[in-house]
Amino acid sequence: MSQWILTGLATCALIGSPPVLASNLANVNIGDFFFSPTAVTINVNDQVRWTWVGSIGHTTTSDTGLWDSGVNGNGATFVNTFTRAGNFPYHCTVHPFMMAAITVQAANMPPTIAITNPPNGSVLASPATFSIGAKASDTDGSVTNVLFLQGTTSLGNIQKSPYLVTVHNLTAGDYTFSVVASDNGGLHATNAITVHVVASAPIALSGLQRPSPTTFQFSYSAVSGLRYVVQRSGDLTHWTALTTNVAKSGSETFLDQRATENPGFYRAGRLPNP
Repeated sequence: MSQWILTGLATCALIGSPPVLASNLANVNIGDFFFSPTAVTINVNDQVRWTWVGSIGHTTTSDTGLWDSGVNGNGATFVNTFTRAGNFPYHCTVHPFMMAAITVQAANMPPTIAITNPPNGSVLASPATFSIGAKASDTDGSVTNVLFLQGTTSLGNIQKSPYLVTVHNLTAGDYTFSVVASDNGGLHATNAITVHVVASAPIALSGLQRPSPTTFQFSYSAVSGLRYVVQRSGDLTHWTALTTNVAKSGSETFLDQRATENPGFYRAGRLPNP
């Protein structure tokens, strides 16, 4: 536990001293007709210890009744723990003109950060170009910047919302992206995702069959994790999307249960990366 020893005398309580930032324990001297320092700043759950250094009896007494040391003399000490934030003025009941205050500041909370796009574990086709977006906030201050990283390489340091960067032409492989949010109190928060980039492949249709007069079925080659759309047309000009899906394997089967157009044409295509 670190300790602050606060010294320095004033001729009366009206002579101010600069605020003192405390860590765990702050000390205030009570002399003849003065508190020194008159202003102390600490954090929630820190303590203040008053030490009597004069020859006359004095008290440290909260203006709102939170603590009262009683009258003490040279060599005495009194400790109070401050469990909530706020400003706490106090005085000496024997000499009311002796006044001072304790300022208790709330502990700084770190910001929050989350990557909103793309989702963790996304599968994209190479060469992959896409945006990485993040949402950051800070409940007790402000976000000063968001750093985007690909592995350990910086992609950009964005100072204000929207927090967004774009990566270009990634080849097949697994990539880790992370974001680091910083707040005005010097605290940080991190979030990371992994993106899988895979090589695309030509699409081939196979297994064409008509199980019934109103149904038509076929299979098409795919790459697991990529998104595909199946469309139908009656004139090879106007196409209607019948289904979109994320491929679960290298071959996907489609069944049209309303295959009533005559003629009817079908095609399967890969959707662009989101």
